[in-house]
Order: sequence, then structure tokens, then C-alpha cells
Amino acid sequence: MTNGLDPSTFDAQIRPQDDLFRHVNGPWLRDTPIKPDRATAGGFVQLADEAEELVRTIVERCAESPEDDEQRKIGDLYRSFMDTERIEALGAAPLSGGLAKVDAVGSVPELVRTIGALERSGVNSVAGLYIAPDRGQPDRYVTHVVQSGIGLPDESYFREDQFAPIRAAYRDHVATMLRLAGFDDADERADRVLDLETRIASHHWDRVACRDAQKTYNLMTLDQLDALTPAFDWRAWADEAGIEHAVLAEAVVSQPSYLEGLQTLLTDDLLPAWQDWLRWQLVHAAAPYLSDEFVTANFEFYGKTLQGTDELRPRWKRGIGFVEGSMGEAVGRIYVRTEYPAEAKARMEELIANLLEAYRISIRELPWMSDETKQRALAKLDAFTPKIGHPASFKDYSALETDPTDLVGNARRAQSVAMDRELAKIGRPIDRDEWYMTPQTVNAYYNPTMNEIVFPAAILQPPFFYADGDDAINYGAIGSVIGHEIGHGFDDQGSQYDGTGALSNWWTDEDRAAFDGLAAKIIAQYDELSPEHADGQKVNGALTIGENIGDLGGLGIAYLAFRLAQQDKPADPIDGLSPDQRFFLSWARAWQNKARPAETIRRLTVDPHSPAEFRCNQVVRNIDAFYEAFDVTPQDELWLDPAERVTIWA
Repeated sequence: MTNGLDPSTFDAQIRPQDDLFRHVNGPWLRDTPIKPDRATAGGFVQLADEAEELVRTIVERCAESPEDDEQRKIGDLYRSFMDTERIEALGAAPLSGGLAKVDAVGSVPELVRTIGALERSGVNSVAGLYIAPDRGQPDRYVTHVVQSGIGLPDESYFREDQFAPIRAAYRDHVATMLRLAGFDDADERADRVLDLETRIASHHWDRVACRDAQKTYNLMTLDQLDALTPAFDWRAWADEAGIEHAVLAEAVVSQPSYLEGLQTLLTDDLLPAWQDWLRWQLVHAAAPYLSDEFVTANFEFYGKTLQGTDELRPRWKRGIGFVEGSMGEAVGRIYVRTEYPAEAKARMEELIANLLEAYRISIRELPWMSDETKQRALAKLDAFTPKIGHPASFKDYSALETDPTDLVGNARRAQSVAMDRELAKIGRPIDRDEWYMTPQTVNAYYNPTMNEIVFPAAILQPPFFYADGDDAINYGAIGSVIGHEIGHGFDDQGSQYDGTGALSNWWTDEDRAAFDGLAAKIIAQYDELSPEHADGQKVNGALTIGENIGDLGGLGIAYLAFRLAQQDKPADPIDGLSPDQRFFLSWARAWQNKARPAETIRRLTVDPHSPAEFRCNQVVRNIDAFYEAFDVTPQDELWLDPAERVTIWA
């Protein structure tokens, strides 16, 4: 056994040439149950569970014996969540103030102002608002406005026949929640909510359209925003939400036609439906913080029905999630003191340097790209900023007031403080030290407007990363993750941004056409794939194309970086496995994952990532080195004719 890669755990009945994913993970897939409070199981979930246990220790220590005011606040949040006696005694009482505001609505203008008044309570609105760098001018922040207003995963759930049972269950769930909130005529109200949300969803862009970086970049003034929705007074809404008009002076509207459609729904005849919709939004937003009957009903639909999860997560886990959502970086500051050794950063820096050099080599040798575009691609690569472990400085939570006896109040105040932090960015220089994940998050990301790749501390551990481990194992796992994130800078979306983070066409027309042609071949490959327990539903190649390009380029580049790292090193077998074989087996081990059938269907519909088995198998079918490592022949299941293999970046 070498660093977690144990051949004795592989399935000897399945050859890697036929199914690499199940050769490595077959026994695990058969024998490992999905925890009853989870919709999935796998390496990422295992690390997340381990990180959660560590965070629990931190948070409980803060609750019992805080060392400073920030730790006291962490403790207050957790204690308020765990005070079940008080929560049960309050019942639906925390909803009364918000529901009274909705009851007082007598016109569409009053509805708009009330939506604004509830903005800081975490209540879902008809339009989402967030602050981010301007894709057109990435040296400044700008407000972004996106479609919202529906309680199902996306617009397809309101129109496709396969989701009719989900819609019926959703309608019943809304009725249940309104009944718990004290409404006797909950069924009629739920019917109105479903009808209104169906109308709202009819104006939503689908997920593929929402991935289009160009079409979703529509910079507008406040007057132009008003012109899209004359019935929605943005200034009045902002006044009630405590948002300065300057925040909306310019905004990137992601789906303009959605706002035009929303305008047709803001009518007097639909006002009763809007009131019921807003009542439902209030109850839904507060449900995790109310008495057990609300929490249980909320889980029955969003956990059991949508994801197939058997059991509600234990209260302490939900409490940890609440704390992390409210003061995540404060917890992260404590987490990294013990969970992020210096040697991990040093090894990661070495890996990243080799991955970037591998991309340089690959770009210079691309047969389909002109020298002109290659130079621009290399310039973008040289401008990449890697971030490893944790931010240089952590968020300030001094403005947050906490009370160990007021859970709903804590949730709303945390929401309001976070909102103020975001709004304050307008007019300020870009904070290039900001992170969008906490150090204890098991994940990684690429941010196109910052041209940065970010790897939180929690993912830098087995089975993805071994600070003193075998190169083959590290490059096959964390190396491919690094390559994947760098690859997002050159996928169908990221490739539309230049090295400064600006939405800019740095391609020749011929090179862009060649890239699009290669991407189309990948889309066609994945369109044919259907995972287990999906009732024949197939992967949406257009929705998943960015992640698939990231996977393909990530593994190919990781292999090239691995070969660079192996220069002048012995290529000795370990456990009878060559370095190249260990590399690809480590890749397969990294995708050890399984999901409940309902979650599989949900993810096929809304998730831009392909199922794990295809992230493993379909990628290696396109990598020549895999064929050489395992002597794959045309008689083997994973064989793909050389003419059909797609190579974009490596």
C-alpha cells in the first residue's frame, strides 16, 4: 500500500481497461452505505465530515470558554442554535412581525417596498443581488442582478413532465408550511404560490443560457433598470432594504428578459398571490431556525423528496453549519492554527509551479492554435494568482451583535452584516486578498475576474494530497484538481476573459472556431452518457462542458507536470504498479463517489459537473497516456478510436 492507494481494495473482477472507476472503487461502491443524513458519499464527503468534526471542537470550545470577543460571538451563535427548549417554546412567534408586514400590503408599490423591507432577513426575493468585480472593467466592483423567485432547483422543474410528482409534492409542502404558520386556508394559498412561481419560472433562462458570459453581461443604469420593470420601483425597494441608490447606479443584469417578464406579473389581480408567495418565502427562510415541526417539514421536502436523504442531519451538525454560514472565517482563523502545516504549503507551491509550467509547454505545442493566440494565452497564464490554505487576513465580524437566546435574530443580524460588507465594496478598490471559500471548506475554485486559483486548507490532505507522498499519487489526485482549476481559465467560459480578468476576446476568429469545434466534440461525447439510477436520463453535455474541459485538461496537464517532476527520479514500481499506473489509479480514487437516485436526477438537471464515474472514465478515454499505461486495446471497453479522442490543452 502506498499513501492510501491499496491494490487489495480494488475489484479484481473488473479490469482497468474496461472500467477504471469501478476497478478502483467497485468494492467501496458495493459495501459503503451513504450516511442516512447525506445524499452522497465519497472522498469529498469524508473530508467534509472530518473537517466538520474539527470545527465542532472549535465551536464548542468557543461556547464553553471563549478567549476573546470574536470567540464569544461564535459561542453565542452555536448556543442559540442548540437551545431547543427556547426554540420550541417560541414556535412560530418569530414569524409574526414579517407576516404582519405582508398582511398590510394593499398595492403593488407596497408589495415592492415590503420585499425590500424583508431583504435583510434572508428572504428570497424576485431578483437576486450580489457585488462582484465588473467583467467589463475588473478593476472595480459593480452590482449584479440575477433571476430569482422560485422554490424548486430551476425552471425545468416547473415545466418538464418528469418533475410533475416533484411539483405536486412542492405544492403540498408549501401548504404544510403555511398551515404550521397558522393559516387555515393553506391549500388554496399553496395553489396560488405554485401558479405564480410557474409563471415566474416561465421567464427564467435555462441553465445553459445562464452560463453564457457574454449574454449575461448587460451593464445598465438605474434608469434602464427601471425601464425593464416600471412596476418595480428600485429606489423605493432600496430605501426599505437600507441600500444606497449609488449601489444601483450601474448594475450588470444577467437575464434582462426575466425582468421584462416579471413586469407582466406585477399586477393588481395577482396581488393576493404575491402576498401568499411572500408569506411562503418568510416561512421558508426562517424554517431552519424554528421549532421541530417546521424543521422536519422542511427536511421532508428539500431533503427526502428532492435529494432522497433518509434522515435529518443531527442538530449539532446543523448548528455548525449555521455558525460557519455566519462567521465562517472567524472559525477558519482558529482552524488553520493546527490544521495547516507549513510543509503542506511548500509542497503545494511546488505542485502548482509544475502544473503552470506544464500548461506553458502544452500551449506552445498546441497544433490547432496560432502563435498570436498562444502568446495571449501564455500572458494570461503568467498572470494567474495561486492562493493556498487561507487568506492573508480574515473578515472582521466586529459589527455583528449576537445573543445566545435569540436564534432567529442572530440569523437575521448575520445576514444584515454580511450584506453591508458586500454593499460597502461599491466605490472601493478591488480586494485581491478576499477568499470566496473558508479554509475549512473541502473544495477549490477558479475566479475569472481575479484570474486566480484557490485551494482551501481542508482539501490539502488524503486522499487528495500527501505532504510527503509519492508524486504519482499526488499528481493524479490534487495535481489534477490544480490542473482542473487552472483549466477553468481556458474553458468555454474562462477563455473569454483575459489575464486582467476582463471579458475580452483575445482569440483570432480561426482559433476560436477551432476551440469551439473541439468543445462540440466533448459535448457530443457526454450527451451519450447516462449514469446508474438515472432512469435513462443522460448528461447534459452543454451544461457540463466547462467542468468537462476542466477535467480533461486538468488530468492531461497533471500527467505532463508529473512527468516533469519525475525527471531524474527512478521509475520503480510500487505494489507492482508503475508510476503511470499509480497516477491514473490515484485519479480514479479521487472520484470515489456515489449518490442517492433522487440526488442523481437532481444533479443531472442542475449540476454543471458530470457524475463521478464519467469524470473518471470518460476523461481517461481521451488521454493517450492512459492507453499506454494499461495497454488498452480496441477490444477493451474504455477504448476510444484515436480519431475520436479530444485533446484541447494537453
